[in-house]
Amino acid sequence: MAGALCGLFVSAPMARAEIGLWDSVGFVAGMILYGFAGFYLGIDTPSRSSRAHCFHPGHDTRSDAVELLSAAGTFLAATAALVSVDVLVFGDTLPPAWKIALSIWWLCGITMQVIAGIIARARA
Repeated sequence: MAGALCGLFVSAPMARAEIGLWDSVGFVAGMILYGFAGFYLGIDTPSRSSRAHCFHPGHDTRSDAVELLSAAGTFLAATAALVSVDVLVFGDTLPPAWKIALSIWWLCGITMQVIAGIIARARA
């Protein structure tokens, strides 16, 4: 639900930017679904069976990279959603360039979560 709400909060100011593709119901629904999938895949990654091997030299660091990718994606997406909520609640207006930057930031974060979730599930 958090991912879906983040998608809604990010898409709402973008829908008011008066850019043709962004002011459609399909775009908003797509952002909600992509946010839902990204948060599910990125936050609910399968854990490794044992963390004891991480303390030995020569251990597999791929799980660390997946966790970092997931955490960084969650941070980017949540920060973009926080800025979007601020815009909605306080009635601030952002220039179209900032709205585009905010949406790219959110999309990069969600994509990082999706990639981390896919990698973690492929290894499980």
